[in-house]
Formats: sequence, C-alpha cells, structure tokens
Amino acid sequence: MSEERYLVVVNGEEQYSIWDASAPLPDGWRAEGHAGSRDECLAHIERVWTDMRPLSVRRADG
Repeated sequence: MSEERYLVVVNGEEQYSIWDASAPLPDGWRAEGHAGSRDECLAHIERVWTDMRPLSVRRADG
C-alpha cells in the first residue's frame, strides 16, 4: 500500500493548504514546491506560514 502524496499549495493571498498530488489544482492556487505525506506537508506549512493574515491585510497594515 503506497502512501498518498500531497502538495503544499498557496493562493494569491499567500494562504497555504495541502492538496492531493494526483488531483488538478483548484483555480487560484499554485504548487508552492513542497510535496510529501500529509504530515510532512502540514509540518512544512507550520514552519513557513508564520503570519496567517492574508496578504491584502498585511499590506494594509504595512
């Protein structure tokens, strides 16, 4: 039994999620570059997504 592979994906607001690597990406999302098991992808997101505010909010605050 093979382990499911996921991609880390990001949208235009720089919000992160995971996506089944065998499925087409949803509109508005792009592959971020990291792939692996669900747990590996979630751990990667936890490391890199340090400010969970959408990009438009961060820009307004800056």
